[in-house]
Amino acid sequence: MRAHLHTDWRAIPEEARGAVAALGNFDGVHLGHAHLVHTLHMARPDEPLAVVTFEPHPRELFRPQDPPFRLTLSEERFAALAALGVKHVFQIRFDEAFSQMPAERFVSDVLHDALGLRHVACGHDFAFGHRRGGNTDFLAERATELGMGFTQVPALTDANGPYSSTRIRRLLQDGYPERAAQELGRPWSIRGEVHHGDKRGRLLGFPTANIPLGRHLEPARGVYAVTVRLPDGRARFGVANIGRRPTINDGQESRLEVNLFDFEGDLYGTTLSVALHALLRPERKFDGLDALKEQIARDAQEARVLLEAELSV
Repeated sequence: MRAHLHTDWRAIPEEARGAVAALGNFDGVHLGHAHLVHTLHMARPDEPLAVVTFEPHPRELFRPQDPPFRLTLSEERFAALAALGVKHVFQIRFDEAFSQMPAERFVSDVLHDALGLRHVACGHDFAFGHRRGGNTDFLAERATELGMGFTQVPALTDANGPYSSTRIRRLLQDGYPERAAQELGRPWSIRGEVHHGDKRGRLLGFPTANIPLGRHLEPARGVYAVTVRLPDGRARFGVANIGRRPTINDGQESRLEVNLFDFEGDLYGTTLSVALHALLRPERKFDGLDALKEQIARDAQEARVLLEAELSV
């Protein structure tokens, strides 16, 4: 079943109306989000399954000075939601004008009139409308008055508490991508376009695809064992560096540089999805390019062994 992305809530096609929808930001689409979606589906299994979410994340609008924090941007989030069986993703543009919309209008004008939803579900802490004027109690009352069903879904928890995007961000920043993967239900991925670099990797014998982190969270700096999803769907093992390359002292912003094993081809301008499996070592400065080249070779071998043991059948 093919999923559909709708980015203009004022122009929803008739065939997309009448769905049941989970509401939220869904940054990361982790196991807690999956629990919300699955609980809604179990409540209304005969209705088309949808999600109402926002782009950009409201925090990006209200606190633009914050460092990038996103686990998933729009394309990666859509793919993760589609993998959960979501048929329609209603992605509402969260701009200054929309942020001024009162909670009442969000329920009546957007959820009911524009999207034609039959049932909505959210977590206990979902807040919406101008100055977060609406909460779950308000949503339950207004949804019922408008003839929409409502389900408040308890948070999915483990021994460490509720699953949350904040918790996963902390794991990545602390250098534990494998633990983050357990909470996401899949390895964490950075999706981005390959840009031209300075070709130093090629000179060192390890050509790399250079991908700016952009609005993605910056995880712990260092060298990672990764898998890379190519535009045609093929996957390759690889080794990646995230950081500022202190040995060559380029002083630029952090970036993702990935060397794909057993691959030849031009990737410039293409979009890759790079999944982090394990942090092999922290970023550090070496005594010259020869020492760096030797370490890169060791990193590549370690990544290959780790990935073959973890993923090969």
